[in-house]
Amino acid sequence: MNNTTPRIRILVVDDHTLFRRGLTALLQRDPQFDVVGDAADAGEAQRRAADLRPDVILLDNHLPGVNGVDALPALYEAAPGVRVLMLTVSEDERDLAAALRGGACGYLLKTIEGDALSVAIRRVMRGESVIADEMTGKLVAAYRDAASPPAATPAPVVPVSRLDALSPREQDILRGIARGQSNKEIARALGIAETTVKIHVQHILRKLDVSSRVHAAVIAAEHGLG
Repeated sequence: MNNTTPRIRILVVDDHTLFRRGLTALLQRDPQFDVVGDAADAGEAQRRAADLRPDVILLDNHLPGVNGVDALPALYEAAPGVRVLMLTVSEDERDLAAALRGGACGYLLKTIEGDALSVAIRRVMRGESVIADEMTGKLVAAYRDAASPPAATPAPVVPVSRLDALSPREQDILRGIARGQSNKEIARALGIAETTVKIHVQHILRKLDVSSRVHAAVIAAEHGLG
């Protein structure tokens, strides 16, 4: 890493001490990350965010007293400009929707691999939204049921011509994305290599002019794919 590259300052918020310690140790292996502190509940997280001014807060939802999603407004007030990334065990679509409406930059599950978490943190720092693959299908379902998509993930208006630009194989893969399937699951269903799926996904995002699988999935839902 270039020594002039600013390190990403991270605050870990989780009520389980061992998890906080383990996550901190994992993140500190990356020379670009600097875990500046941790907190066990929403009140402590708000105070530490105000004092430490982290770039990213990794926030569990199931905290004592005030849930993580309910703490979002106070955290943004304490540290304006901070990016909050939910890291939780909850696969409840209501928690996902509440987090996105509250302004969370992403929603990940604690089953995520360490390398994938590092990538997600960097993506959030670039201004992207990140959603666990397992939750994409639930987000699309919530979108279909609601009058409008969650405020934090507005669906781009995409001309049908852009969808027409997708090859039949890319449309098949887009349907898999809309169903919330991972690259591995899509590859297995279509009988192709996972690396091939990854390449197709990159092409799909470029052709639709979106930056995330979530937006691609919402577009697919809008146009009856999935």
